Amino acid sequence: MHIVHVILLGLLAIATPTFSQQTEDLLSLVDKDGQPKKEFVKSAFKSSRVINGHSMEFLSPGLMDFRILHRFGLINQGYSNFFGLDVASMRMGFDFGITRNLMLGVGRSTFRKELDGFVKYAPIQQSTGGGSPVTVALVAGMTINTVPRANPTLKNNFSSRLGYYYQAIVGRKFSEAFTLQLAPTLVHTNLVPLAAQSNDVVALGVGGRFKVSKRIALTWDYHHLFNGILEGQNTHPLSLGMDVETGGHVFQLHISNAVGMNERAFVTETTGKWTNADLRFGFNLSRVFQLFKRTGKAEAW
Repeated sequence: MHIVHVILLGLLAIATPTFSQQTEDLLSLVDKDGQPKKEFVKSAFKSSRVINGHSMEFLSPGLMDFRILHRFGLINQGYSNFFGLDVASMRMGFDFGITRNLMLGVGRSTFRKELDGFVKYAPIQQSTGGGSPVTVALVAGMTINTVPRANPTLKNNFSSRLGYYYQAIVGRKFSEAFTLQLAPTLVHTNLVPLAAQSNDVVALGVGGRFKVSKRIALTWDYHHLFNGILEGQNTHPLSLGMDVETGGHVFQLHISNAVGMNERAFVTETTGKWTNADLRFGFNLSRVFQLFKRTGKAEAW
């Protein structure tokens, strides 16, 4: 009889923590009034960029994302430049999480020797518990071309170097595996190289992510230009990639027809065509550092 009591007490001791944990899990889904608790959706993308363009994802407050982007030469030139690996264009950037829905960043590209900066803000973020089904983020950025001018005496030597872009991102994480977003974009360039080119280019970006394992996801990034395309001069940028997460790093391996790695560059100056195999291999390396803690323990990104 005593043995039976001991066995029952042992089973009760094992079951109690499990039952308590299940009760806590259920309670964590509701607020003090018994209503579904509102929680913001995270990890729609593993980076604040899909491949080229901005994503609906934000850095947590106090985090800095050090980004190195490489785009090699044309693959279809074969052995002459070792399938593009002998040539490289790059961008180095620093992105900062200011608040849950606000971040900013700066960067420098070898293409056109451009400096760029942006601010990204989300007035609406996707959340559970009766919240918004989508995230709406607004992005504003500026670029400066620092290549020496052939005629430095021009009166508009500085203003002619400037470009601007404005973007609205509407995205949704449909499941743990699938995210999709649309990004209407306007790019303005103060000085264009050809008179036939438009200073203002309107495009619609489409980006997505499909998670295939715990650490690997497939990504795509396409921008359709509604104007500003000149035959033989430029075309629509399309990139296909794979994200590989390794602890604090995210590697983004991709194939693209674009060489520029900021919005002004890849939206208005993509010259390669997928139909001609004018493609470039590239990778983005993202490393996140915690600069400071806002309150308590910083959220994991």
